[in-house]
Amino acid sequence: MSLLVVGLSHRTAPVGVLERAALTGEVPTRLLHDAAATATVAEAALLNTCNRIELYADVDKFHAGVAELSLLLAHHSGVDLEELTSHLYVHYEDRAVHHLFSVACGLDSMVVGEGQILGQLRDALAKAQEEHTAGRGLNELFQQALRVGKRAHSETGIDKAGQSLVTFGLEQVAAGAGEIAGKRALVVGAGSMSSLAAATLVRSGVTDLLIANRTAARAERLVEILGPDVARTLDLAKVPEALADVDLVISCTGAAGVVVKAEDVAAAVALRPAGRGRLALLDLAMPRDVDHAVHELDGALLVDLESLSHAHAATPGAGDVDQVTRIVADEVTAFGAAQRAARIAPTVVALRSMASDVVAAELGRLESRLPDLDERSRAEISQTVRRVVDKLLHAPTVRVKQLAAEPGGASYAEALRELFDLDPAAVHAVSGTPVGGAPQPSAGGTR
Repeated sequence: MSLLVVGLSHRTAPVGVLERAALTGEVPTRLLHDAAATATVAEAALLNTCNRIELYADVDKFHAGVAELSLLLAHHSGVDLEELTSHLYVHYEDRAVHHLFSVACGLDSMVVGEGQILGQLRDALAKAQEEHTAGRGLNELFQQALRVGKRAHSETGIDKAGQSLVTFGLEQVAAGAGEIAGKRALVVGAGSMSSLAAATLVRSGVTDLLIANRTAARAERLVEILGPDVARTLDLAKVPEALADVDLVISCTGAAGVVVKAEDVAAAVALRPAGRGRLALLDLAMPRDVDHAVHELDGALLVDLESLSHAHAATPGAGDVDQVTRIVADEVTAFGAAQRAARIAPTVVALRSMASDVVAAELGRLESRLPDLDERSRAEISQTVRRVVDKLLHAPTVRVKQLAAEPGGASYAEALRELFDLDPAAVHAVSGTPVGGAPQPSAGGTR
């Protein structure tokens, strides 16, 4: 497997670019299929969150893969390729694995250590499997990334280093508009992030919570979970007039345009009593839900992904980050060694199979020459020949497995195939790949 990652995130692109590049609706699915259909790609998966878009692919050519995936990202995001390229990052093979494992541990998140990324990675893999673009290679990689992420969270205090984006956002709201407890709140959206926001508000002491969503049934379901004594639904069309009656608005929808307009916020602020404090808005959507012009309104506080990015950049680093970094490095080394060792296995199996065929042929020839050989002598000769072959093959096959686990180990497998003149078809038959073809995905997903 030759892993390639092409993407952009909050670390390489300003929020304005991320907002324009955001993939919504059916676009992520189309991008996934187009990536998997390119000539250089055997498998593909897409990690698409509010602050990162990353294509993971098993490719047979590095430069062609980078060019094709970059072009697809530009085409589906609608951002000009030349502009997009300046914000893209590319990782290949071990560096790509290192990047994914770091992402899984929360080291690359806007809020370091946040655990939501594990669910997003799980969703990315499930989507690729559902769309039949991920096979055995990406399945093993993402499953291992999830295990590494869980290990980091269980063995270190990385959870304390950062909170979820929701929690961090609410801390910024509290710093600018006062404590959350006792406030009247409105959550726009009922997806995973909005549901987390609603639950966090209830835990923070909000006892009057409105939930508005395009699909009423999802809003009603969230109210059932939170409890009707705390939460109630609101028609999405009534959000503008409800702004005057609440103290805090959290919005995170998948809408392509602005959901909360500046003029509606201005009207709500004008209706608020003088001693009630500022109307606070936390926008966790990408592209943004709340009009950026709200930043300029007196009487309103807008906290969005851009301001969260700046705020988190000023916070001190977590004490456990170094420990997690070491875990990632160790896991990348182990994963690489396991992958390289797995590549040699078909060659070793094919070699032993060839040796077994040679022994069987020679024993058959011996039997035809000495038909009167008794059964006991025939068995002893057979056992002796097989033992000799096994001893001759033991050292080179054990050593080649050890060497194959090191960087550049693939060359030893090639040397073994050349020295013993192994039939390429026999090697590929063991690994389940056609000669000259890419690995066939497992039942978990096929091209």
